[in-house]
Amino acid sequence: MATFRINRIGKTYRHVKRYRQILSVLFKYGFGGLVDVMNIEQYLEVGLKIVSRKHRVKLETLSRAVRVRMVLEELGPAFIKLGQILSTRPDLLSADFIQELPKLQDDVPPFPFTEVREILENEFGKSLEQIFSSFEEHPLAAASIGQVHRACTLGGEEVVVKVQRPNIRGTIEVDLEIMMHLAGLAEKHLEGWDVQRPTRIVTEFARTIEKELDYTMESTNMLRFTRQFRDDPDIYIPRVYKEISSKRVLTMEYIDGVKASDISKLKEEGLEPVIIAERGFDLVMKQIFVYGFFHADPHPGNIFVLSDNVICFIDFGMMGRVDIESREDFVDLLLSIVRGDEKKATDVLLELASSEKSPDRRMLERDVSELIDRYNYMPLGELEIGNLITQLLKTAALHSLSVPPNLFLMVKALASVEGLGRELDPGFDAVEQATPFIRRVRMGRFKPNRLARDMVDSGTDIFRLLRDVPDEIRKILKLARQGLLKVEFEHRGLEPMLFTHERISNRIAFAIVLAALIIGSALIVLSGVPPRWQEIPIIGLAGFLIAGLMGFWLLITIARRGKM
Repeated sequence: MATFRINRIGKTYRHVKRYRQILSVLFKYGFGGLVDVMNIEQYLEVGLKIVSRKHRVKLETLSRAVRVRMVLEELGPAFIKLGQILSTRPDLLSADFIQELPKLQDDVPPFPFTEVREILENEFGKSLEQIFSSFEEHPLAAASIGQVHRACTLGGEEVVVKVQRPNIRGTIEVDLEIMMHLAGLAEKHLEGWDVQRPTRIVTEFARTIEKELDYTMESTNMLRFTRQFRDDPDIYIPRVYKEISSKRVLTMEYIDGVKASDISKLKEEGLEPVIIAERGFDLVMKQIFVYGFFHADPHPGNIFVLSDNVICFIDFGMMGRVDIESREDFVDLLLSIVRGDEKKATDVLLELASSEKSPDRRMLERDVSELIDRYNYMPLGELEIGNLITQLLKTAALHSLSVPPNLFLMVKALASVEGLGRELDPGFDAVEQATPFIRRVRMGRFKPNRLARDMVDSGTDIFRLLRDVPDEIRKILKLARQGLLKVEFEHRGLEPMLFTHERISNRIAFAIVLAALIIGSALIVLSGVPPRWQEIPIIGLAGFLIAGLMGFWLLITIARRGKM
């Protein structure tokens, strides 16, 4: 699989037009101050500074979260996808952003059918009529990355065909490079952002969107799901037509079902919302706690209900994976919260998360205890698992603990299907439904084959360690004898000071050049060196003119930063 090449600054100079569009949108929605604080103009070409700073949107009635959503929507596919992923990260964003970003609209005008035909024929080396017996020109839906058409195979089977937009990969690669540049500036200039590491977020996002752009990954996900649930009558996975699918085209079975959230239609079709709520939640719990491979976006639009209350998931572009140790830790976390054991909950939270520096254990335990007290006396039927874990992850973020992205996807999946369950059945009890799966994970630790495997793995690790230690010690001693042993120290927090010193040095050098130019021009004028205009040497006049422009430029730059 090809991967995006992302640079922090280098390539952004080649994308002047797109960078100007991005800055214009930021100014349009009132984020000019953020652009100034990040010192973007310090790093970019002069051409990028010519950006309109006028607000063309009435901002008085719009919250900051709404404006961020509007910015992302206007900037297009990569930024919309980034916003959708960030909406699952309560450790990075406040509650108002978490509520607003899921509203991001991915509806865009469809691209012409002539381009659809060209892509299909290029992908499969045949005419469209040799691939499908019929193909509807008007798409069922169009999004920023691709659009979906209804068709019929040569064998007469009804299918939907997802076709990727032309040149979408190049567009997204440009935006990713600019994102990386902006993320690097944010780490350098915005207080507290060095802890959140936005460059790491962009890198992780690039990996995610790379998978979404390769439709063979989605087809593989569907085939894996089909194998997982081949003996489960409560779920149906659409068939994938591998022979007419590729990286840019995905052909799958057409599903004629009812959206899980359309309660009135469900009842009209004789389907039972209570059973659907239980089955939907059980299926997501199986995905997470039995298989460790789950649908990461099970919102109502991606869940259809077929006859006999059979659940059908669609859109397998975003999937999550969680290893068995993380599943067990997550179960321990849930149980320790329900039992009111803040010490155990803190231990498990520290096991799940990572941090560059050790948090204050006592303060973390106090915050976890307060969170447990908030939910401990609530009836179990009213306890929302997704909301509880989301609040816990926010608490972890306050103590600079970093939780793996897949854990957030897991919490999002649980929260989505739990919310759907309560919508379908107001008396839905998520804790009761989850109990058998929690018990299964806990008991799985004590199965003889699991214990034997763990003992073998531990013994193997100890043997390798004992075997490798003497060799590693010899290497260290050899380096010491040769004088090649090095101890590195890393200084942190010096970047702002170094940047300030560099800017001061540049201004001093600029001023010296300016002074030299004025003095040199004055000497030329006094010497009367030809050619002359009105008895004044032209070279001296040109020098004074250049010096004047440089002087005004320096003053304007200083004034704009508010430091005379």
